[in-house]
Amino acid sequence: MAAERPTKMARMDAGMKYNVFTADDLLTPVPSDIDIAQTRAKKMLPISDVARTIGIEDDDVNFYGKYKAKIALSAADKLASQPSGKYVVVCGINPTPLGEGKSTTTIGLTQALGAHLSRKVFACVRQPSQGPTFGIKGGAAGGGYSQAIPMEDFNLHCTGDIHAITAANNLLAAAIDTRVFHEKTQPSDALYRRLVTKSNGKKEFAPPMLRRLEKLGINKTDPNDLTPEEQVKFARLDIDPATISWRRVLDCNDRFLRQITVGQGPAEKGMTRETGYDISVASEVMAILALANDVNDYRQRIRDIVVAHSTTGAPVTADDIGCAGAMLALLKDSIEPTLMQTLEGTPVFVHAGPFGNIAHGNSSVIADRIALKLVGKDGLVLTEAGFGADMGGEKFMNIKCRASGLKPDAAVIVATCRALKFHAGVPVSKASIPAVEAVRTGFANLERHIQNFAKFGVPAVVVLNQFTCDTEDEINLVKKLSKEAGAFDCVVSNHWAKGGSGAVEAAEAVIRAAEKGSDFKFLYEDGASVKEKIETICKELYGASGVSYTPEVDQKIAGFEKAGYGSFPICMAKTQYSFSHDPELKGAPTGFTVPIKDIRVNCGARFVFPMLGDISTMPGLPTRPSYYDIDLAEDGRVLGLS
Repeated sequence: MAAERPTKMARMDAGMKYNVFTADDLLTPVPSDIDIAQTRAKKMLPISDVARTIGIEDDDVNFYGKYKAKIALSAADKLASQPSGKYVVVCGINPTPLGEGKSTTTIGLTQALGAHLSRKVFACVRQPSQGPTFGIKGGAAGGGYSQAIPMEDFNLHCTGDIHAITAANNLLAAAIDTRVFHEKTQPSDALYRRLVTKSNGKKEFAPPMLRRLEKLGINKTDPNDLTPEEQVKFARLDIDPATISWRRVLDCNDRFLRQITVGQGPAEKGMTRETGYDISVASEVMAILALANDVNDYRQRIRDIVVAHSTTGAPVTADDIGCAGAMLALLKDSIEPTLMQTLEGTPVFVHAGPFGNIAHGNSSVIADRIALKLVGKDGLVLTEAGFGADMGGEKFMNIKCRASGLKPDAAVIVATCRALKFHAGVPVSKASIPAVEAVRTGFANLERHIQNFAKFGVPAVVVLNQFTCDTEDEINLVKKLSKEAGAFDCVVSNHWAKGGSGAVEAAEAVIRAAEKGSDFKFLYEDGASVKEKIETICKELYGASGVSYTPEVDQKIAGFEKAGYGSFPICMAKTQYSFSHDPELKGAPTGFTVPIKDIRVNCGARFVFPMLGDISTMPGLPTRPSYYDIDLAEDGRVLGLS
């Protein structure tokens, strides 16, 4: 199976061999996801073979065992002059408890394009958080006969990026509290002396200290040359503890860490404050990883993170704290995308994992950019966006494409007949019962997603993920209504039960849409005000009649614009279950007013995010979490992952 070692960086070999499913491989009824993945693992290609066949030199591959590897950014440099492939974003309708299979569809289409249609193709997906994996949702490797493998590695630690982000985030949190403590417990002269004295006794400014001096307008490089006034100005960040916005993170759903008090030990001398934990994928560091274009961009964005304000209102950054460089050292491997494969051997990049409701919900710019070069002019890259097209899809267009400069050629919207019935008010328990009129009513949700993509100038293919309960009348109705609403096409796909062979017709529609191309445009201009951007999204995409702001939000917006953050794109933090702020408003609601209860800015990720309603950045565990079903067999196999 292994291709001959290339002597030079080459694009993906269109004739690469795949592990195509045979009729005997596809069982009925379909086994569990993990049973399929572990059975298929016996035919899995060594990742070294996958890397060589797609045109990556051995020097650019950092192996993490036999079946996954990090791809060095030097590969991107070697590919810079290559033409790019077609760029397709995959998202869905507003999700329901029934599950629509967006990740499964992304993988199924990739298998169809590569293993069955011989097109050069890459899937770019996010690394799942362990919160949902052990909570309600389960993993995100796909499902049935359309999965990324090794499925256990994908859903658990993968190559450790989330752990690195957790460590870097918490280093900064510790550094902030430490700086406040030391400034409050010693006089300015002692504070200055200790800051500039290294362990060997020599006085010397560290690199971040020199950048702080430059920021303060102090043009001196010798610690002995500063006046007493300059020493105080340099040494005291004078952080107002009430303004510290940087929270610790953990990659686990833990509701009891949402609000905590730190500093209660006797050695902290009564310096307590209330704070809390977020889930790791909600960290701004994760958003930065997903949006960075290269190492230097990654570095600058981390330096720019605003963690607090001084008592005079000046922003305090990670670089002011002095640990941005150490954070980047912890994150050095995280910037490299992880190469894996699908059940049928097509390549997958797994990289970054921001949530779509509390962040921008997309895989990384870096993975997409490398993949586009690897597939070349006639190939396709399918990049997955979180939740519905109103969440990850909108943020892909307005945030990710702004950061990358890339333009999508087409979009895929994943839907199911069952989900459309749910959006019509049919309860989950009855969604499998034939109901053509309920499908017609619930189609309003899908229709708005189709029309919203038209506002970005991007052709949308509706992929109807097939279930055995779907009737011919229901399917034909969705096809008819989708085309009337402006979809490029609507195609039924059965990749869950049949792998890539079940998605061939859908993949052919995606090829046609991508080759037609887009007339891509942003929904709003950079120069629009913060409120203009918010109201454009709410009215144009959500169907709202207006937006309300609290006095505190008005004050914050004015401050953001005065500080120069008004040019940032908007990252709405809202429920994924509705176009509106209210998860109970199903279908395509209109006439509602969106309440902006809070608004924040991520200066490293470079977006402003309004909070629409009560959005938790630390999920909780349900009464019956997924972890009850997960175990390790005596032979070393992981059991119960889904």
